Formats: sequence, C-alpha cells, structure tokens
Amino acid sequence: MKPSQPEIERAVELLRTGGVVAFPTETVYGLGADAENADAVRRVYAIKGRPPGHPVIVHVADAEQLDVWAREIPQSARTLAQRFWPGPLTFVLKRTPRASDMLTGGQDTVAVRAPSHPIAQEILRRFGGGVIAPSANRFGTVSATRAEHVAADLGSAVDLIVDGGPTTIGIESTIVDLTRDAPAILRPGAITREQLAAALGTPVRESGDSAVRVPGSLPSHYAPRARIVLADDDRQGAVLACALETSGRRFRLIGSEDVEKFARELYDRLREADREGAEAIVVVLPPPTGLGIAVRDRLMRAAGAKPNEGSVRPRE
Repeated sequence: MKPSQPEIERAVELLRTGGVVAFPTETVYGLGADAENADAVRRVYAIKGRPPGHPVIVHVADAEQLDVWAREIPQSARTLAQRFWPGPLTFVLKRTPRASDMLTGGQDTVAVRAPSHPIAQEILRRFGGGVIAPSANRFGTVSATRAEHVAADLGSAVDLIVDGGPTTIGIESTIVDLTRDAPAILRPGAITREQLAAALGTPVRESGDSAVRVPGSLPSHYAPRARIVLADDDRQGAVLACALETSGRRFRLIGSEDVEKFARELYDRLREADREGAEAIVVVLPPPTGLGIAVRDRLMRAAGAKPNEGSVRPRE
C-alpha cells in the first residue's frame, strides 16, 4: 500500500510544525516527531506513556547525517553504514550537542539509524532532519506492525497515521554499540552478529555488560495481555497446550515455522490472540541462530523472563 503524495506532504508538514505522525519502517511502525522540537518529543513520550530518561532512536535519511548527531565516529560506523544503510541497523555513538538529553536519556551517546522502508525514506528526505520514531504503541506492549495496530492503541492522540501496509521485517532493529574498542550488540535484530562481523572483519560481541541504555532492553517488554508460555520445541509446545486445555484456559498455540515469516507475523499474531480473549499464548521458540536470536529475545521479554532463560511455564 502506498499513500498519496498529499498524505506524504501532510506528514512532513506536521513534523515541521511539531506534530506527531505514525509511519511504517521496515521493522515496525514508528511514532514520529521532530528530534529537535522539545515539545513534540515530550508529546511522543506522553502518548506512549514512555518513562522519562528512556532513550529514543534518531531516524535519518542517510549516512551523510551521521556527523550531525554523532562525533568521534569510528571507521566501523562508516563501514557498516555503507553495507547496511538504509536498513534495520542502529548505531550507538558519542553524541553531538544536537542530540539533547531528552533523546539520549542524559547519556553521552546517541542512537541513530536510517530506515529502508520507502515511505520512511520519502518522509525523512523531504523533512531533511532527524526524526525520533519509537514504536507506535503504548510503552512496554506489543509493537505495531500495521496501521490498524497504531489506530487501536493510540487513536486520535496521533495527528496522522500513514498506512503503508504490514511491515516487512516485523521486529525492531539491531542496535550495535560502536563507542568502545570492540563492537557489541545491545539489542539483536535482523542484522545478525555474523553479518556485522563479516562486514567489519572483526569479532562482534553479544554484550550483556554494557552500561549504555537503549530502547527495548528492559527485562519485561513487547508484552500482550495474555500470559506468554514458551516452549523449546514442538513436542513441549503440544504438552503445554494440552495442560492449558485440560485446565479449561483459553489459549493460542504459535509454532516456530520459517523464521523470517515468524518474525514478520509475530506481533500481529500476539495481538490477534489478545483480541480473541486468550488467557495464554504458547509459543514454540525458533532455534537460537541468525534472526531466531532476535525473535527469542523479544519473546523472552514478552514473557517477562531474562533473555538467557529457557521456557516459561504457565502460572498456576
């Protein structure tokens, strides 16, 4: 689905005048506002119910805008931008004065990415500056991957929802910390550690010891109303589903088929289970490789478990 040019023009004008616009990226729908308009940024936080001090990502059209928002940019950032931008990869870098405390949570770092979705690209190029765009849903709940998700969650609180159809990746971007000697992944996503290491020609760490705060890193996040019950394989999933059925609880069973399809449809399926009144959602985890690592991360947080924990059993 492609919005009309007048709708794109309206979105850009709203951003320029302090409005809040929801628009699609390749990962999830973002709740957009001018990154340099303090009132607009505060409004995004209020609409989402986002805690003060929780940083946001600045979205830009291309790598040429990196120097506007970041300083002491290492060659690794240039290399990765050339290879993966625009795309689902966010850099954490030392910030310039352009990046206010409101965007960075008071840290000396800023998160920046250039999304590849054609609608996001057109809006950003026409706008000409940085746009914050945290996921267009209430803080801590299931991210929005369709325009109707945004409307259901936020309604008239948003000035405009640009409908670009379902997103193509379905989970949030990879976040990589480039402020230290060795690059480290702070949030897994569609760009994997192996891909980053191959592009850089150097190992990339899965960082669990970073002091940098980034979006989507809280222990509990991406959560539906229903209880998430995680299974390690199809057999365990069937056993857990049988136990829920025997107890008389309403539930949905989600299998881990092709991982790309699984990631693309995950949030939509969690929302569908909520709409149907499920009390529990049994989800079979994908293997912990490639994109499966990112999907497992989101599901562990949705279940309120630490990302390195195993299955989460139903509450008694």
